Amino acid sequence: MVVSVAATQTPPGECPQCWEHAHNKRIHRRLKPGEDCPQCVDHMVNGCPYIVPK
Repeated sequence: MVVSVAATQTPPGECPQCWEHAHNKRIHRRLKPGEDCPQCVDHMVNGCPYIVPK
C-alpha cells in the first residue's frame, strides 16, 4: 500500500527553501544536536531572496 502525503504549498511572501527546511522534519533528521544544516547556512550566507539585509 502506498500512502502519499499532500505537499504543503509555500505561503505567499515566504521563501520556498526556508519554508521547506523549517517545516519538513525529514530534511534535518540526519543532523547531530547543535549541528547546522549546510544547505541552510549556504542559503543564508549566499542570499535568501526573501530576507532583507540589515
